[in-house]
Amino acid sequence: MRDPSFRRSFTLFRAFLREQDDPRTAYRLLARDAADQVERHMGLSGRVVVDIGGGRGYFTREFRRRGAHSYLFEPDPAELAAEPGAGTVVADGYLLPLADGTADVCFSSNVLEHVSDPRTFLSEMVRVTRPGGLIYVSFTNWLSPWGGHEWAPWHYFGAERARARYERRTGRPAKHRLGENLFAVGVGTTLRHVRGRGDVEIVSARSRYWPVVPQLVPLVPGLREFATWNLLLILRRCS
Repeated sequence: MRDPSFRRSFTLFRAFLREQDDPRTAYRLLARDAADQVERHMGLSGRVVVDIGGGRGYFTREFRRRGAHSYLFEPDPAELAAEPGAGTVVADGYLLPLADGTADVCFSSNVLEHVSDPRTFLSEMVRVTRPGGLIYVSFTNWLSPWGGHEWAPWHYFGAERARARYERRTGRPAKHRLGENLFAVGVGTTLRHVRGRGDVEIVSARSRYWPVVPQLVPLVPGLREFATWNLLLILRRCS
């Protein structure tokens, strides 16, 4: 699917809406799209790809399908597949058991909003990436319509109120709680931090799913916090 295009955006959005009922289809599609994004800037064949927080391994498997040596680092064993397979390591993204400059690509999809210290998390991604390598980071910003995850968009009326409403309506506990495993990460603060770093340069900063002018939306203060939906950063490690 051409990117950006309305067809691509519609297909991804439709898969997102069915993610709870059919996660396999949704994440396979998202993994293919993410690998396409990386391949616009670096070929994957023979590359070392580190997938941080990749859960059941959909992204790891897609990178391997394209010829990469891909390894999954997941801090929560409950998120792994029943049979995780070779190349899977239970490890914290703040302190990866990897030497400096190990990876050609360090990859993280929809993890940053789940860590309490995004700057340290990003620094660790940069550390394990070789000079000239790529860092791929995407996250759902808090003020987007999906920022509250399963209890969105009611998070606009308060996180605790939204979570309680979800639990009353579904009869089951919410997976996320603000300040514990979900954090209010913003587009502007993240962009300012990345631009201020001396060890990376921005290759692409865009709305991950927008079908038109995806690079423009994150540039507009205020609007970007609501309209970006999901910020995608592709960074290059400086020498």
